[in-house]
Amino acid sequence: MTTFFENDPTIQNYWRSIILYGRNVASYKFALAKTLIDLKKRKNDLIKLEELADPFSNHLCSHLKHSVKQITSSNSQFLNTLRNFIDEKIDSDKKNQITKKLGFNNVIDAFHEVNGKTIPKLFYIDERKESGGIRLTDNFFELIKLKESENFLNEVEARWRLVETAWSLGVSVKLLEVKHDKKKEIFFINTSKGRIDVTSSKNALNGYQKSKCFFCFDYISVIKKSDNLSDVDHFFPEILKGTGFLGYVDGIWNLVLACKKCNRGNNGKFTKLPTIKLLERLNKRNEYFCSSHHPLKETIMSQTGYNVDQRKYFLQKCFNDAKNKLIHTWEPLQKGISTF
Repeated sequence: MTTFFENDPTIQNYWRSIILYGRNVASYKFALAKTLIDLKKRKNDLIKLEELADPFSNHLCSHLKHSVKQITSSNSQFLNTLRNFIDEKIDSDKKNQITKKLGFNNVIDAFHEVNGKTIPKLFYIDERKESGGIRLTDNFFELIKLKESENFLNEVEARWRLVETAWSLGVSVKLLEVKHDKKKEIFFINTSKGRIDVTSSKNALNGYQKSKCFFCFDYISVIKKSDNLSDVDHFFPEILKGTGFLGYVDGIWNLVLACKKCNRGNNGKFTKLPTIKLLERLNKRNEYFCSSHHPLKETIMSQTGYNVDQRKYFLQKCFNDAKNKLIHTWEPLQKGISTF
């Protein structure tokens, strides 16, 4: 099985391989990632555990307030401490003291591991024994200087929400069937107790696209009010609804992020069918999710097929059906450099 960082080993892909696609038994990795981003402007590259403790534990507390399950094991002394803080049974100093003692036991060691391997470019060096903390590397500072780093917090939050929702419901992440609310641009799930909104669809999809338009590779953002704010686009156009089209048009397998020019600009896609070359790109995107530990994996498989051949056959049938209905194909006039 190929992995994200092996296929495209840029500094930002290493980061995303850690945050978005690794296996999780606890949400501590997400909290540490958000903490590192919070501390990105500091001048001193050595961060003591006592400095990490407060923002790290606060990120976990903010999620514990709406999702009590933050680990796959049945109990955690550390999380119990955070719950006591939320319930005002202990103060912030006590919370931070216990966080320093218990909160980093595993996450610092495991943060850089993806599919059982340590990524080549580390974002910090573990100096707990020598200096009582972690030392940020040039790789990390190179990472946060990138324009697309503005999207990283949203991507971490999206993955965190998908994982913790499955844990809170008491089901495997792979059994989490996610649906899309077009109007609100939110992924949600239906349960016996009603609908649960999980996360922004833009934030969840952007991890694979790496802040690039699916079609032309121009820069896109998931930050509201950004001039480069992306659209959530249907690869096979929405106009196919109600025509007997073979695929579930609103399925996650069919959703991509596009820049405004490609989606609705003067030479945009609108109701036209993307070319066969772009279909191959969609297949590659879906196969990536299906070969990873990403929470959207099972939803895409249930909508398109449970093996590679089934999914390829499904897309080809959809393309043939759509071509007969829409006739015209489309691809962007101006094309950037592919990063996925």
